[in-house]
Amino acid sequence: MRLFLAIPLASEATTQIFSLAAHLRSREDSFLWTRPASWHVTLQFLGETAPAQASCLNAALDAVRAAPVPIQFQSLACFERSGVFVLQIYPAPALLALQQLVVAATRSCGFLPENRPYRPHITLARTRSAANLATLRTRLLNPSSLPRFTAFGFNLYESFLSPAGARYEIRRRFPLSAF
Repeated sequence: MRLFLAIPLASEATTQIFSLAAHLRSREDSFLWTRPASWHVTLQFLGETAPAQASCLNAALDAVRAAPVPIQFQSLACFERSGVFVLQIYPAPALLALQQLVVAATRSCGFLPENRPYRPHITLARTRSAANLATLRTRLLNPSSLPRFTAFGFNLYESFLSPAGARYEIRRRFPLSAF
């Protein structure tokens, strides 16, 4: 099974981002736009996971203790290397600390941290064309008011890939509380 850990979006944030994405989509139809049901803030991509590792994750992640995390959206951007258009998230200390706690917990189950820095974001669209990204980048205007919310938990998701796009199912929820 293909797994990842992520923070789900609050419904109010999803509604605001949907409006923003709809406006952008009306101006840029050369992208494959993601569905709101797939929006999340990834904490760690685990990839293909053996059943024994999946069982280990439940106990390891149950031990993660952190307060609820404020999520503030920062700006629109293009990740050119991967061909994605994203809504970046402010890397607040509480979010970075949670991500590090999650990575530390999964290490005991055989998962390794990524070599690149953690860049929290929501993927809004994908393209294979550098020209499409360049065109979009010249049109980007960062909205003056981006949503914010407090995350009261994170989820273990299983990803199912298909020609129509990825579909995600929650396998387990992990609450965040003020201890």
